[in-house]
Amino acid sequence: MYDLLIKNGKIVTADAITEGGVAVKDGKIAAVLEAGVEPEAAKVIDAGGKYIFPGAIDTHAHLNDPGYEWREDYEHGTAAAALGGYTTVIDMPLQNEPCMTNAETFDFKENKVSPNAYVDYCFWGGLTSYNFGDLKDLDEKGCVSFKSFIGPVSPDYESLSYGQALEAMDIIKEFDGRAGFHCEDYSIIKNQEKRMKEAGRNDWKAYLESRPVVAEIVATDAIIELAKATGCKAHICHVSHPAVAKKIKAAQDEGYDITAETCTHYLTFTDEDVIKNGPLFKCAPILQPKEAVEEMWEYVKAGVFSGIASDHSPCSYDEKYNEILGNKIETVFDVWGGCSGIQSGFQAAFSEGVVKRGVCPTVLANSMSVQPAKAFGIYGKKGDIKPGFDADLLIVDPDKEWEITSESLKYVNKISAFVGLKGKGLPVYTIVRGQVVAEDGEIVGEKGYGNLVKKIK
Repeated sequence: MYDLLIKNGKIVTADAITEGGVAVKDGKIAAVLEAGVEPEAAKVIDAGGKYIFPGAIDTHAHLNDPGYEWREDYEHGTAAAALGGYTTVIDMPLQNEPCMTNAETFDFKENKVSPNAYVDYCFWGGLTSYNFGDLKDLDEKGCVSFKSFIGPVSPDYESLSYGQALEAMDIIKEFDGRAGFHCEDYSIIKNQEKRMKEAGRNDWKAYLESRPVVAEIVATDAIIELAKATGCKAHICHVSHPAVAKKIKAAQDEGYDITAETCTHYLTFTDEDVIKNGPLFKCAPILQPKEAVEEMWEYVKAGVFSGIASDHSPCSYDEKYNEILGNKIETVFDVWGGCSGIQSGFQAAFSEGVVKRGVCPTVLANSMSVQPAKAFGIYGKKGDIKPGFDADLLIVDPDKEWEITSESLKYVNKISAFVGLKGKGLPVYTIVRGQVVAEDGEIVGEKGYGNLVKKIK
């Protein structure tokens, strides 16, 4: 007897949509069944013709735990992820206290967050100028990639120069790791900010002009060339513009192991949202013009992205509107940058892609599950609907209409650029290792059920 049977579904993989079901035993997918095959199981879910996706993987989230739990913590952040359809969250090493830059901080964080997670999670390792000697230890601990910045970053972390990035990639290549980068050129942005301030500009268009797409292109170009020179696997975080995606695709077509992600907000919102609404829509890289958003979807369909991430970057209301850590917000450049979207990511991507633009659901399975698992070294355990994989599954009702409200959010701070967004297509079951953790908009799983997932060696 199986532990769980999901029947009468439309199974979505990267390759096809087929009618059938999934049988689960001991937390693993035991069988993928043809339509009408219904073996005995302790629990049966009738999908009723709805889609069965592999659980989505959020490749880029800042859960701020430990250290900044007043922004977000694992209990709230992973509950939100569960409702949103992310069954695995890859958590960033910064906006933590301490930042995860060595083996000791890895253990400290794991001990702190493990009792509180509703879904499974992985750790990005830190990549700073002072921890090059700790990178191999972090890899052995299980970090799936290493995060650095080429552009400006918050005070609790630091940016690398291109020379330092080269040195780090030489080290990471030796243990077959992957180096991930926030690609915006530091000098371009800082000089643009200076120009705006000297001109007395304090409007949201000035913020957009301070981060031109050329800054993202220059930094991405540089990292691609460094990856080619070192042979190190690289990951380009939160690509915002098709001109950047074009560079990445060209490197991929040449055979280089350079992966990338975009984010739901870059596929949903535009620069006009920043100009009209301000703080909640401030992020880096910036939101782009409407025509860029449309073209970004073409690169999603082309399979360029190993992740449609949330870049969940939570903060308090005061950090967006009043003050940051006791300092009054005086200019648009002082406002906390980041969008909270881990609960809204899958449904927005489904609505914007499948419903509005006619994107095949297989594209989402590929870009939100299969390719992220492969890029971060957890494929075979996560990322697909195949026997032997963890039974991480997402049942989506393609006809269910929704509107995102503040009250529905599980975040510590119930603010988000996604509040007010309406769409169609909603996760109605989120299943992690065979256990239902979210059902019909409610958390039904147990806190602490989520496990740390390490890179498969």
